[in-house]
This record gives sequence, structure tokens and C-alpha cells, in this order.
Amino acid sequence: MHIVNYPHPTLRHKSKAIRRVDAELKKIVRQMFELMYEANGLGLAANQVDLPLRMFVVNLESDPAQGDEMVFINPVVSMPKGTEEAEEGCLSLPGLYGQVTRPERINVTSYSINGDEFVAELDGLLARVVQHETDHLDGILFTDRLTETGKLQVRPEMEKFEREFAYDREHGTIPSDKEVARRLVEMEQRYC
Repeated sequence: MHIVNYPHPTLRHKSKAIRRVDAELKKIVRQMFELMYEANGLGLAANQVDLPLRMFVVNLESDPAQGDEMVFINPVVSMPKGTEEAEEGCLSLPGLYGQVTRPERINVTSYSINGDEFVAELDGLLARVVQHETDHLDGILFTDRLTETGKLQVRPEMEKFEREFAYDREHGTIPSDKEVARRLVEMEQRYC
């Protein structure tokens, strides 16, 4: 398992709801936390590790010894309030940052890794991270939410990612879109 970079097709895949949690899924969650920590991230969605599953992991301290490890399965964000602009980045677009306006406060309804439903009212950084990761589950990147000027500013870096992806695909390190789609369907059949 590894973090995939833009423009990998799984990043644009709309994730399917998870219907079962088993030992293998728990192992995947643990690996996602490890990858997130290695990359100094605060959150990591399943799409970012090439999985079509509607879940993500979060630790605002980006350190397993600190902060709370949170798992969100089938999250639903609702009741947005206020607006706030802040800089965002993404582990699938390493080194790229931009100003994104999002609701300041939200409610989230989700399931934990143990299958327990929870509802929380979130604000601050946790609200932003949950919205960012939920966007991933819908195939949306933070760059999609930039202003037109912001999109123009990041375009050279986006094109660089696109060239690197094309090179890797040409050299066989990234499978074709057809192969990726087939594998995603197999995973969906197992968990969704």
C-alpha cells in the first residue's frame, strides 16, 4: 500500500459505502495511519491509497504517541455554518498548497472502526480536515475548491504531477485506467 499522487484515477473515484468491517479492513486502517504518519499528514482517505472505500483516518498531531486516532467510516457532513479561509495541502499533491474557503463549523455522522455510529459537531482544524477528507471520498481535491486565481497559480505544479504520472504509466509502474477500474470493482464487491 502506498499514497497515490494526482492525477491517479482513484483520486476521482466516488467511494462506495462500506457494509462490513473485518480483520482485513482493520489492518488496512492501521496501514493507512502508518502511511499518514510517515508523510506527516493529518488525514488520509482510502482513495489516496488506491482503495474505493468510503473511509478516512485522522490524527491532528500526526504522531501516534500524541493526539487521537480517529477513523471515519461512511461519514456524512451536514449543517455547515460560517465560512473560513485557510491554507490546505494534500498528501496526494505533495508540496502544493492553496487557500481554501470552507464552512467553519459542521456536523458529521459516521461509524467508527468498531461499527459504532457517532455524531459530532466540529469546528476549527478538525472540521477542515474532515471536510477535506470527505471531499476525497467524493473524488474532489482541494485544488478544485481554489479560486480561479488560485487555480492559475497552482497550474504549473499540477502539470508537473501530470507529466510525472504519464512517465510512470508509460514505464509500467502505474496500471491502465481499465486495470485500476477492474481492481476497484473487486474491492467494492468485497466491502460495499
